[in-house]
Amino acid sequence: MFERIAPEQHDTLEEVPEPSENPHLFGHAQATAMLAGAYRANKLPHALLLAGPEGVGKATLAFHLAHHLLKFPKAADAPAQLVEPDPASSLFRQVAIGAHPSVLHLTRPANDKTKGFKTAVTVEEIRRVNRFLSMTSHDGGYRVVIVDPADDMNTNAANALLKNLEEPPTRTVFVLIAHSVGALLPTIRSRCQVVRLQPLSTDELISALGAFDPPPPEDAASRQALRDRAGGSVRAAVILTRYGGIEIAETIDRTVRARNLDVALAHRLADAVSGRDKSMQFDIFNRQALDMLAEAASAAALSGDTEAASRLSEGWQETRVAIDEAETYNLDRKQHALNTIARLQETFRM
Repeated sequence: MFERIAPEQHDTLEEVPEPSENPHLFGHAQATAMLAGAYRANKLPHALLLAGPEGVGKATLAFHLAHHLLKFPKAADAPAQLVEPDPASSLFRQVAIGAHPSVLHLTRPANDKTKGFKTAVTVEEIRRVNRFLSMTSHDGGYRVVIVDPADDMNTNAANALLKNLEEPPTRTVFVLIAHSVGALLPTIRSRCQVVRLQPLSTDELISALGAFDPPPPEDAASRQALRDRAGGSVRAAVILTRYGGIEIAETIDRTVRARNLDVALAHRLADAVSGRDKSMQFDIFNRQALDMLAEAASAAALSGDTEAASRLSEGWQETRVAIDEAETYNLDRKQHALNTIARLQETFRM
C-alpha cells in the first residue's frame, strides 16, 4: 500500500509517488552514467538542465542525483553509477518530506486564495535560493537546488535565478527541469549543461507502470499503442489508463477525422470530459487536441506542404488560446469541448 510522505504539488496524481519519494528510475542509463562519472571525476557542472517530455523521469533523476551527492560527499568514494535511494534510510525520508538542509526544491507554490496552486514558479520562490545558500553547507557537502519545472518560471523569477547562476557558490549544483527548453531565457540555457532525456521505450514504460492500478495491458500490440499514445511518458500513461484517456483520444480521432461531423457523438464526448468531477478527462481532451494539431503540422512541414503546416499551426495557436481562456475565466467546459471538436473537424477537413 503506497503511503505518501512528500508534500503534494500542482501535478500530483493519486497513488503515484512524487519524484522526491520515488526510489526507482526507469531508463536514462546513459544520462545517469554520465552524471555519476562527472561527479566522480570532480567535473560535475554547477548547473544542469534536464530536458525532455513531461513525465519521463526528469525530476526523479534530479532527486536521485541529489541523494547520490549527499550519500557520497567525497567524490572519490562515489560509485560509477547513481545509487538508488534506500526508502528505509533517514536520508531518503528527509529529502522526500522536504526537510533536508542541503536540498531546496522550488516549484509552483500554493495559492491561498484558490486553495490550489499558482500557475507559475514565482519570484518569491526563487528568492528562497539566497537564504538557502547563505546557510552553512550541511557536513561540508553539496547543496542542491532543484527548479521544477524551470519553464514554469515567470519573467521576474527567471531573471532572479539568472543572478544565482552567474556566480554560483562552490559545491552547489542547480538542477533545472524543463519540458520545453525553448521557453527558458537563452541566458539561462547558456549557463547550464543540457542533459536530454528521451521518451521511455515500451519495456521501460511497462516496467514503470507495474506498480500502479490499473495494471498495464498484457498483449504486445496494446502495450505499444499505449506507449505511442503516452509518448513514452509514465505520467501520461498513468493518466491514459486510469482516466479513460485512450477511449477519449480514440473518440476524438474518430469524430474529428470523419467526413461529416457526428453531432450526437460530439455531444457524448463533450459530456464525458466536462462534468464537475472530470478535470483529468478535460485535461486529456485538451492535450489530445493540441497533440493532434502539432503532429499533423509537423508531418505537413516535413512533406513540404507549407500551406497545410501553416493552417494546422494556426489551429494549434487558436486551440491553445481557447484552452487558456477556458481555464482562466472558468468558461463552460462542455461548450469549450464542442467548439474545439468543431474547430478540429474543420481544420482537418480543409
